[in-house]
Amino acid sequence: MTDKRLLVVGSVALDDLDGPFGRRPDVLGGSACYISVSASFLTKDIRLVGVVGEDFPREHVDFLRERGVDLAGLEVQAGKTFRWRGRYSETLESRDTLDTQLGVFADFRPRLDDAQRDADLVFLGNIDPVLQLDVLEQVRRPKLVACDTMNFWITRKLDDLRAVLERVDILLINDEEARQLAGVHNLVRAADAIRMMGAKAVIVKRGDSGALLFHESGAFAAPALPLAEVVDPTGAGDSFAGGFMGSLARSAELTPDAIRRAMIYGSVLASFSVEDFSLDRLRRLGPGDVAARFRAFYDLTHFEHLDL
Repeated sequence: MTDKRLLVVGSVALDDLDGPFGRRPDVLGGSACYISVSASFLTKDIRLVGVVGEDFPREHVDFLRERGVDLAGLEVQAGKTFRWRGRYSETLESRDTLDTQLGVFADFRPRLDDAQRDADLVFLGNIDPVLQLDVLEQVRRPKLVACDTMNFWITRKLDDLRAVLERVDILLINDEEARQLAGVHNLVRAADAIRMMGAKAVIVKRGDSGALLFHESGAFAAPALPLAEVVDPTGAGDSFAGGFMGSLARSAELTPDAIRRAMIYGSVLASFSVEDFSLDRLRRLGPGDVAARFRAFYDLTHFEHLDL
């Protein structure tokens, strides 16, 4: 079986992270990086589309290539790479954005080549919904399209976001954003309302409470693995998306069962991502580690019913 071709469009960034475990300036970040690298543990045909400035370190390019990510769509433009600086609370339950410098990302306009247009699976990272629509106009016949968004776009560009939702299969969103988008507090009702906007399925990310899937076959819950140490939750959601899409790329058919399995692989990659700063934990990861943690998730949720 040949893996499905995965296209990832999103941000490539340099992050400055500060929190209870210290500060790490100028580390690799951005949704496209977390998604692509996480997916690379499950599938090998990944094409990244993004933009960086002339200051983007060569070592990060080499790392992405070592993971097998096709970087033909990574533009290098005159100027500075997108930079984000944030500080986490002592409990890691909240964070404050201290500085955002868009740099060349401010003028990012995805332009796909023929190989990227023919992708089987498309993931649209958390970027302006106008750009997400632009990508959807360029791809040809994807089997599945998933996207992420955030409260900024819900507030500022709701009409454009709703146009995106009419054309995607799966929306990944956190619980706060789901409630804001739907205008209701209850997550079941919020997911139903979002699906009425067009998305066939909704995945609600809930941090250390796991993730919920709402789709045509009902609901499914993926737990979060209890971890002894969490260092940096910055890329958890994007790592979940990468594991999710990588699993679907490896699946023979995009069935409801395949989507449920992909939820667990998403949780697996997210659980690794938070154990160190930036993508550093993923740098040390091997296929055996992923397989072992998948089994840990299986053991965490497996049970037998009583004959009553």
